[in-house]
Amino acid sequence: MAGDHVDHENKPDGPEGGPIKTFLEHLEDFRWVMVKSIITLALGMLVCLVTANHVVEILKWPLSRAPRTYPGTNQIAIVSFGTNRLGNFQLSSEEQQAFNLGTNRFVTVQVEPLTLGSNQVLGWHIDNDPRVIAEAQHAKIDLINLSPAGGFFVALQVACYAGMVLAAPFISYFLASFIFPALKIKERKYVYRGMFFGGSLFLIGVSFCYFVLLPLVLTVSQAYSNWLGFGAFQWRAEEYISFVCKFMLGMGLGFELPVVLLILVKLEVLNYARLRSIWRYMIVINLILGAVLTTPEVATQIAMFVPLYTLYELSVWIAWYWEHPDRARARRTLLLALLALLLLLYALWMAVQYGLAAAHRHGYLN
Repeated sequence: MAGDHVDHENKPDGPEGGPIKTFLEHLEDFRWVMVKSIITLALGMLVCLVTANHVVEILKWPLSRAPRTYPGTNQIAIVSFGTNRLGNFQLSSEEQQAFNLGTNRFVTVQVEPLTLGSNQVLGWHIDNDPRVIAEAQHAKIDLINLSPAGGFFVALQVACYAGMVLAAPFISYFLASFIFPALKIKERKYVYRGMFFGGSLFLIGVSFCYFVLLPLVLTVSQAYSNWLGFGAFQWRAEEYISFVCKFMLGMGLGFELPVVLLILVKLEVLNYARLRSIWRYMIVINLILGAVLTTPEVATQIAMFVPLYTLYELSVWIAWYWEHPDRARARRTLLLALLALLLLLYALWMAVQYGLAAAHRHGYLN
């Protein structure tokens, strides 16, 4: 009715974003959010604990894809006896001439018993199996448990990390249902966009770490151990699982940085000038994250630092674009800067690949 009184302050879409509640009512709502979140997390951990063997296989995939390179250019003989792999042997120049196994760098040799008269001897023949050759070019590292309860602790680690990932969307929904009534319509719009882009960037960060960074990091870790004269063909399972999960989770959270910064810009908490002034602190923060979430080698720290700092710079340029009076001109400048950045990252990536190949070729990393 036209004459009815409307309480704008208590409408969900009113100026203050929602109905006014007492402190105890807010505390009760928050208690139920915590209860639902804990139950959801427990269920997620239970599901992942039951399917821990499948989750472990997924986490072991980067290890199987970590490339293995051999120093020098001598031929590599992959020797097998039946279905058993005896090992990969790098031949000397004299052995290459004596065995005459062809001109391919990788050669599969099958050892088999032969009968010569009344004698049984071992002979061999070349069997260039592409599958075996492909496996020989990837790191072969076994994950082991060194205690009777080691398998349980590994399964518990897997359940904790994977359960958090599985429960995260539901917990985010519970938190949003608690926070959103206190937000204005404009603020909700920014938070909705932030959640969408934040979720997308989190998945991109985890995928980038899983498919690109982890195989590189694991290769460098094994090569560095070999360079120090230590064997690196067996790793403790719980340490590997912890490292991989922390690395992927850290990279996913690191990719959330642009969303957090740009939401604060939209809410006028930050601006371009302020973002540009804190670049020194961001370098230190990203280097610390690279040191904490990766292995101690400098190469792996840089591998994490570069994408995180790149995302920060991208956030700064987007804030500059939003504040620029001439959007068309700013858009052209931003696209040129993005193109230059992509070319620089490609050049850095190629330099790292060339450096690793040169180090292996000269025998610095074995």
